[in-house]
Amino acid sequence: MGEVIARRGQVRRPSLSASVVYESADAGDGMIASARDFTADFLTAAPAGGGRSVSRERVDIARLVVSELVTNAVRHAPGPCRVLLELFEDALEISVFDGLDVSPVPRAHDPRRIGQHGVEIVLAVCESVSVEPQPPGKRVRARLSLA
Repeated sequence: MGEVIARRGQVRRPSLSASVVYESADAGDGMIASARDFTADFLTAAPAGGGRSVSRERVDIARLVVSELVTNAVRHAPGPCRVLLELFEDALEISVFDGLDVSPVPRAHDPRRIGQHGVEIVLAVCESVSVEPQPPGKRVRARLSLA
């Protein structure tokens, strides 16, 4: 699994991780719902830092982030989509891998626009969001605080 470099050169490893791959044949609303359920099941079964359970609010926000990222992959990227969840003491890292090498771009705020707010939502609720090239496409990684 990937490693996260912390301050002062310390390497932080997730205490728990899980991933699932959805083939392009699974595309659509069923895949998005499955990814949301996968995320909720992972967080409900996994203790957060100090053995505490993850709050329902944080589980719901994680489900929203996964839903938005997977929706982008379903709508815009060819081929399979992989969801990777990495649990740290204080945060959840959500990564979605897809086959399109183009980064998602937040659109300008427009309250009249219907839909296409996914990237804006993810940026608003997460501590950080990055896009990394991962042949044959990219990895979108969002870090969500569990506090």
